[in-house]
Amino acid sequence: MDVTAKARAGRDWLKGPEPWTRRMLVGDLALAVVLALLGLGIEELDHGSAARMLASSVAVVVLTLLRRRLPVLTLVLGSAVGVYLPGAFFVAIPLGWSAGRRIIGVGRALGAFSAAFVAALVLSVVKEWSQGRPVLIVVFSTLMFLVTVVMPGLASRYWSQRNTLLRALQERNAQLLRERAMVAGQARLRERQRIAQDMHDSLGHQLALISVHTGALEVDPVLTDRQREAVGVLRQASVAAMHELREVVGILRDGVEAPQPVEEAQPAARGVAGITGIVEAARSAGTEVRLTTAGRPRALVAACDHAAYRIAQEALTNAYKHAPGAPITVELRYEDDSLVVEIANGPAAGPGAGEVVSGGQGLTGLRERARLVGGMVYAGATEGGGFRVAGVLPYGTEPAGVQQAWAGELGAGELVDDFGQGLQPRMLSGGPVPVDWAVIDRKLLSGNTRSGSVVLGCGIAVAAVVVLLIVLGTAVALLVGSVSDATISKDDYDAIQIGEPEGTVRSRLPSGDSILTEGLARKGPPRPPGATCLALMADDDANLGSNGAFRFCFKGGKLIEKQAYRAD
Repeated sequence: MDVTAKARAGRDWLKGPEPWTRRMLVGDLALAVVLALLGLGIEELDHGSAARMLASSVAVVVLTLLRRRLPVLTLVLGSAVGVYLPGAFFVAIPLGWSAGRRIIGVGRALGAFSAAFVAALVLSVVKEWSQGRPVLIVVFSTLMFLVTVVMPGLASRYWSQRNTLLRALQERNAQLLRERAMVAGQARLRERQRIAQDMHDSLGHQLALISVHTGALEVDPVLTDRQREAVGVLRQASVAAMHELREVVGILRDGVEAPQPVEEAQPAARGVAGITGIVEAARSAGTEVRLTTAGRPRALVAACDHAAYRIAQEALTNAYKHAPGAPITVELRYEDDSLVVEIANGPAAGPGAGEVVSGGQGLTGLRERARLVGGMVYAGATEGGGFRVAGVLPYGTEPAGVQQAWAGELGAGELVDDFGQGLQPRMLSGGPVPVDWAVIDRKLLSGNTRSGSVVLGCGIAVAAVVVLLIVLGTAVALLVGSVSDATISKDDYDAIQIGEPEGTVRSRLPSGDSILTEGLARKGPPRPPGATCLALMADDDANLGSNGAFRFCFKGGKLIEKQAYRAD
């Protein structure tokens, strides 16, 4: 049990603060295997021993697995190990990428990369010191470090900071939208409560007065039965109006129940079934109203049912006001796909009873109500001087346009759910052009996917390979150009005789100023004491092998010795 717990603790420490899934572990192992195989190829080209190949493979695997947990240490160790283990050369690329992403703080990242650079540079100079040319070693090591470590590190850091910034902007945008929706909702609620309070205080008071006075008038013994019946109709109408006002006030207050009137009435049937009640009330008031129904009755959704009731109610009210005494026809036609509510009245039977109070908004409200449920309302004069109102309402359509209404209340054209998420911007007629954040997020975060990471990684790898090829090409060109300054033929060697003046001999020989001849003079037979020697490479015709060399030693201004040997 202790061993298992220790293994689990070690695994948790190894993976660090990031969640290390099985897929990530397999990916890291696969990356380590590929880099190790590439390193074995480099070791083979460099004639590395089996022990060095094994050490390179182990170093690649260990550094790859530890790069998440110890980005600074693995970066420095990888840069140092790559100098003496050529097989671990390619591991510097993922180490630089991981360090650029995971090292927090610019100062700490700069210190880590500087330490890795110093380690690689110092060890390279120490290793190649015997070959001379320290400046060339420094330049070449710097270029290699920039290509294999700095470029991946900078790209990774940019990628990480870009994604962090975009996530922060996205979260801030979502928070602002949620706050704006909350502010709009609170303002809407306050306005609805103000309207509800005004309606309750003004209309409620007037309706209560009407109900009290008609109740007292109904029991007056002076009235006839006909008059008492008419007063009773007025009283019932005022009570029903008070009940509907209470419902409207409750809806406006988002479920807050309005103060109850003293006298209760049965809830009004606010649907197609309630049209019969308002027709009977109109007949009781002395108006000639005829109700007809055609087709097979079908159920409507609540919004359409309520819209049908309101159309009939508003049309009957307009007929009372504008054509008093005229006969009215109410027709309900159940068509195949919709319900038609038609109210028509003839011309007025006589002059009106006084000033007609009208706000001019009744028909406009009916058209808006029908539009919200997917229907339509027609209103116009008839040939005989009357007026007709017809509403066409679908059976099963849920309220259409509710989202537009909410968007209009929000004032910016976005639709926000309960948590401010899932925005679906919509263009409103006459409104401003909304910002489609979903499209912007997809554009900005398109590189946040795995495919985007692969594309960026491949682009960086291609750029690194191109720079590396340029560096290698430059080095090869320098080496090829220096061959002529470091090589002589067997004939030129034989033509020079011992005892000739040093100036004459040097004028006939190449300068030897090449990295190819560094240390060549010390690898042959012992040099004469106090002599200065010039070693040059022998060409293929000298029959000395691939490491053939010619050495010329001078003392006292004359050539005192020349040697041909193999510089193994």
